[in-house]
Amino acid sequence: MLALGTAACALSLGLGAPIVAEAQTAKAGVSNSKAWKAPRNIFGQPDLSGYWTNNTMTPETRRAEFGDRLVLTPEEVKKLEDQAQAELEEGNEPTDPDAPAPRKGGELAQGTRPEFIAAGGGVGGYNRGWLDPGNSVMRVRGEPRSSLITTVDGRAPKRKPGAPAEPSFRGAGGPAAFESYETRSLGERCIIGFGRNGGPPMLPNGFYNNNYQIVQTRDNVAIIVEMVHDVRNIRIGGQHRTDGVRPWFGDSVGRWEGDTLVVTTKNLPERQAYKGAWKNTTITERFTRTAPDTIHYTFTVEDPDIWEQAWGGEYEFHTLNGMIYEYACHEGNYALPGILAGARVEEKERAAAAAAGGAAPSGGSAD
Repeated sequence: MLALGTAACALSLGLGAPIVAEAQTAKAGVSNSKAWKAPRNIFGQPDLSGYWTNNTMTPETRRAEFGDRLVLTPEEVKKLEDQAQAELEEGNEPTDPDAPAPRKGGELAQGTRPEFIAAGGGVGGYNRGWLDPGNSVMRVRGEPRSSLITTVDGRAPKRKPGAPAEPSFRGAGGPAAFESYETRSLGERCIIGFGRNGGPPMLPNGFYNNNYQIVQTRDNVAIIVEMVHDVRNIRIGGQHRTDGVRPWFGDSVGRWEGDTLVVTTKNLPERQAYKGAWKNTTITERFTRTAPDTIHYTFTVEDPDIWEQAWGGEYEFHTLNGMIYEYACHEGNYALPGILAGARVEEKERAAAAAAGGAAPSGGSAD
């Protein structure tokens, strides 16, 4: 049975829902119709409410093998989706109880999908049945896409001279990462989910729980994110705050332009920087209901300190065949005390070895 590692977070109580939803979203984008008109809610707004998913195996950043091609060929689509089906079939096979455990630090099988490499394949990784990484290529207006980012090469543009480098991780690194819960990642602490499910921009994380509920009132749009049960609040109308407060998911102000909800977000908190950009970053998103089962989504990123010009991407949300339930992260979050307790044990071992004149044992907190 295929085992894949992932971040040390508790699984959602509603994890069954996204697995069922995959069958409905497998051929995303085929139901769009130019003649279709978005329904209105009781406030006269285009109705975006309901349960949605952006689950897909299409990555945010294009793989180098596809070069400057945004649209995949039918042969490439078949190869990718056949690979995903093979993963499912392998994951459904019984686990060999006598199979050796992965090495400490992770052991990746040959041919592992690039989107899974970050998971590490380490001890304690989830079998494929516990994951919902997407089994189909993202279609936008029926076109199978190689990446969610729509720049020429499917990547963020080069950074301006003197701009800070894009960080390779979040939170402290090295021994400092094991000093306190405050130096651990936000996902481990159940503050917000890992990845950028809640945005902005809102991007699938490649592992599971890429599902949402949208609730509308006259003056607000709330997006409930399955991962960690985050709630992103978008105020309709008004101005961005000027008091220096940077709320989680930034300060989002929306307006209606015809059938489209346009959301402008500023004041991102530093811990939610996107590719290192946060302080003077503006992210503009557009949500347009284009079919009964489809919301077309685009995002544009601007930061004069980081990039010379604006850039962005697009994809489609599709209806979720089910609903989302509470993601009980704190209630099952045993990883965080275990990580810190293990670091304290290693510290005592190193101190004892130093006092005895021996070599200090190696461990995670010394890396």
